[in-house]
Amino acid sequence: MEPEVPSRRPGRLKKILVVAAVCLLAAVGGVFAAVAPDIARGSIESEASSSVRTSPGIAAPVVAPVTSDAVPANGAKQVNPAAPVSLKVTNGTIERVTLTSTGGETVEGAIDPQGTGWTAAGPLKFNTGYSYTYVVKDGAGRETSTTQSFSTVSSSHEADAAIYPLDGMKVGVGQPLQVIFSEPVVNREAVEKAISITSSAGQTGAFHWHSDTMVRYRPENFWAANSTISMDMKLFGVDLGNGQIANFNKKVNISIGDKKVAVADSAAHTFTLSVNDQVVKTLPVSMGDKRFPSARGYGVLMEKKRYDHFRASSIGLKPDDPAYYGDVDVEYTIRLTLSGAYIHQALESAYPFIGNANVSHGCIGFAPDGAAWVFDNMGTGDVVQIVNTEGDYAAHDDGFGDWNIPWSEYDN
Repeated sequence: MEPEVPSRRPGRLKKILVVAAVCLLAAVGGVFAAVAPDIARGSIESEASSSVRTSPGIAAPVVAPVTSDAVPANGAKQVNPAAPVSLKVTNGTIERVTLTSTGGETVEGAIDPQGTGWTAAGPLKFNTGYSYTYVVKDGAGRETSTTQSFSTVSSSHEADAAIYPLDGMKVGVGQPLQVIFSEPVVNREAVEKAISITSSAGQTGAFHWHSDTMVRYRPENFWAANSTISMDMKLFGVDLGNGQIANFNKKVNISIGDKKVAVADSAAHTFTLSVNDQVVKTLPVSMGDKRFPSARGYGVLMEKKRYDHFRASSIGLKPDDPAYYGDVDVEYTIRLTLSGAYIHQALESAYPFIGNANVSHGCIGFAPDGAAWVFDNMGTGDVVQIVNTEGDYAAHDDGFGDWNIPWSEYDN
């Protein structure tokens, strides 16, 4: 009699089938060690049950994560307000971007045609915080929002400038162009490159730095009569050095008048004006005496005042000095230097010496009719050349003494 064969249990067969399925998965995906412990607790989750995967699998494709590069970086400080603000993404597209100042002002921008780049359309403001929010979408259509922040250059590192002549002014042929910065300039070359100057007469010129805050520009010879000069300054965001950033762009257009050059002869006691190289008037004058000789060389006329008030103390004279003249009212004044040299109507006590002797404190004094004529016929930017005087040149920045600097020294 044959022994009885035990019947096979259905549960045992089911386990054998499950183990075989797991082995098959291990062979395909190499993940047996990761999933084996879960088999005893329940069925395997289908990879097709989720529409998105970010790691390799059998049923669903890989969706690469979106990476983004936002400039400026999150938390950046002292950002140059002229620096570009941009966003670049890979493995996705940009849906929208919002750049807003802490004051609530929105900076406009544009997304490129590919949808992978955004750039702000305009410059930022100084001393301002910004919130930078952008939403990106990956290949599976999922959106992610990110917010960053940064702040721009503080007021302590913001540099301004004063420009002369002013836009729209009409000046004489001797007027240099001048820019005075509020902060010292280290990167002079960067500043010069940011300033474009053109002349309707085709003249070119050169910059000359009188100090670390003041630069001037002039041609080799006087400006062409009745020409126009345009100065286009693209200085916003230019790094002046030491962390100082220029805060402005400006265009200045200037008209040049007739060529008016006068020669003041200290020995002959005469003042001769030529207009467009033709002599039009010679007047008698009294100039600086031996103690206060008139400064030699070229001077450029500055401000004009019909009435002015002079004080002897302004040039260092005290009441016990024989040259002291106290406080006096003066007519028809035109400034030649910042230190106090003028063209003006002489004091009445000097009338007998006009055309005969030099008795002034360095000024050029006229009789009343002569002073009025010069005041009416000369102005800002016109030139006076003082000759045959014992005086030295005035400091080049004591007024506009630029024409006393040889061109070979000016253009460097």
